Amino acid sequence: MDFSKTYVLVTGSSRGIGAATAQAFAEKGAQVAVHYNRNQSAAEEILNSLEGTGHVLVQADVSDPEAVERMIHQVHQTFGRLDVVVNNAGIFDPHPVDEVSYTYWQKSWQKTLATNLTGAANICYCAAQIMIEQKGGRIINVSSRGAFRGEPEFPAYGASKAGMNAMSQSLAKKLGKYNIGVYAVAPGFVSTDMAQPTLDGPDGESIKAQSPLGRVAKPEEVAHAILFYASEKALFMTGGIIDVNGASYLRT
Repeated sequence: MDFSKTYVLVTGSSRGIGAATAQAFAEKGAQVAVHYNRNQSAAEEILNSLEGTGHVLVQADVSDPEAVERMIHQVHQTFGRLDVVVNNAGIFDPHPVDEVSYTYWQKSWQKTLATNLTGAANICYCAAQIMIEQKGGRIINVSSRGAFRGEPEFPAYGASKAGMNAMSQSLAKKLGKYNIGVYAVAPGFVSTDMAQPTLDGPDGESIKAQSPLGRVAKPEEVAHAILFYASEKALFMTGGIIDVNGASYLRT
């Protein structure tokens, strides 16, 4: 895969899957906008690790519609075009229905949906306006196996990712006539710093055993699926959802 002269925005790219995706695109020749919300130092570290030149750093709270619009405008103004958007930014807040207060339950749902679903939808909208004018582009949304198997401790997270899948397929049908492909990638557990406390805890071995491979995914493996969808020959797979969960959950 060659992404020379390709301009990419990866949200939530200061760590984990987003960082691995930004690095993978840069290795293949792309110019990358590294996005962060709060952790500027980590984002700068990723920016400085990227191969090639011309990469940029952008900041936005993706739950803020105006911040999203400013970010997309900044990336477009800097690069002159926007070929690929990866919606990876998200939050994972526990709120089991039998343990939390009604007030906490509401706040968790509002915050999770605003970030994981509405924020991603707003990024899709703003990016699509540019891609329609360009007559082409790719939008890849990072979903989760939780959209299919359920998330008993994180129901808003599971719902946000299920909504993301439906949104991706709806936009794929709408934007295909503009040569814009829209996709979702659905990982299971991934060995990121966010997941590491859980993987190091008492449930870590049972989580790894969910896959016949006996481990969880590496961020680079999820990034590979994202790059595949962004590649030139994957356009006819628009609307697709790739599972990257090591057969830990099989859906029909």
